[in-house]
Amino acid sequence: MSTLICGSIAYDTIMVFHDRFKNHILADKLHILNVSFLVPDMRREFGGCAGNIAYSLKMLGGEPLIMATVGDDYQRYEERLDTLAIPQTCIRKVPGTFTAQAFITTDLDDNQITAFHPGAMNESHANHVQDAQSATLAIIAPDGREGMLQHARECDEAGVPFVFDPGQGLPMFNGEELLEFIRMAEYVTVNDYEAQMLQERTGKSVEQLSKLVKAFVVTLGAQGSTVYSGSEQMDIPCVNAENVVDPTGCGDAFRAGLLYGLASGYDWQTTGRLASLLGSIKIAQRGGQNHRYTRDEIGERYREAFASRIW
Repeated sequence: MSTLICGSIAYDTIMVFHDRFKNHILADKLHILNVSFLVPDMRREFGGCAGNIAYSLKMLGGEPLIMATVGDDYQRYEERLDTLAIPQTCIRKVPGTFTAQAFITTDLDDNQITAFHPGAMNESHANHVQDAQSATLAIIAPDGREGMLQHARECDEAGVPFVFDPGQGLPMFNGEELLEFIRMAEYVTVNDYEAQMLQERTGKSVEQLSKLVKAFVVTLGAQGSTVYSGSEQMDIPCVNAENVVDPTGCGDAFRAGLLYGLASGYDWQTTGRLASLLGSIKIAQRGGQNHRYTRDEIGERYREAFASRIW
């Protein structure tokens, strides 16, 4: 049985400016801003929340099924997913559009200026959950606004338990809509900033929101994560990374660990630890899909980090 991953497929173009933005932006001239940055270093990565989650889940031995919309420039990504043996039966091509794309410029202080073109992602509502009949678990990750609402409602109607992962899509929804997502979901996962925004928009605390789902997971960066489940609050430690190179896609790797643990029936301590480990493995590599480990190697890393075996 497969895990349905509803979210974006995207290309990430990442550029490095060998200076600091603050040296070239005049604070008293922001009303007539006109700047250009020379970026000698540039790379193009495969990305998007759905693509990143599916990549790490497949590496764990899971069965990801991506549901996304892509554009006329999808061919390179299509070839990659073929190589990874990730099914594409629920990926819909939208003629006359580009696949979603992020253009990210980073300076020497790790400040970022990002432009995002949603492209075909805006048509994500053209896909329907009922087309993924093998799915027994799902995640609603950042995607087109209408698509996220529709896919959550379709999962609820079909009885497919899902993780609500609003991510950077959270600002698209008001408090009432966010509460609708949470009431339909079995699980919620957010980072600490998103948790704060969720509380402000819904008017409910994390503790109150956690009562509406089986588990509410808040990631805390280097401080690990906290799982609220029933009356329990479990603190999951962070796993120290071999190198801290690039946080891009760490949250997606973490979510792959959550999904694998849920699909495998692990308890929350084990699931949270696996998710934490996946995040630490990813942060040591640039991009969202360049970390490469066998399942056995991940198992060994888990044993080293937690002095216990996971498989």
